Amino acid sequence: MLVITRREGEEIVIGDPNNPIGTVRIASIKGDRVRIAFDFPREVAVHRHEIAEEIMQNGPAIAGKILPTGSEPK
Repeated sequence: MLVITRREGEEIVIGDPNNPIGTVRIASIKGDRVRIAFDFPREVAVHRHEIAEEIMQNGPAIAGKILPTGSEPK
């Protein structure tokens, strides 16, 4: 595992710097909350760990049915 220290607004380039796969930017830091912005092509899947686990257990069709915590189905 690679651990990199970044400040708010700083970026990390993923892949070849001449033709990167994408970038990750520290959007904001407020207290113990960090907002991270991912800039990748649409065909690159990016999931929170808990969502990735749900997809692995239940298959890709579950991805569109997962609701944020505290949300109720309509």
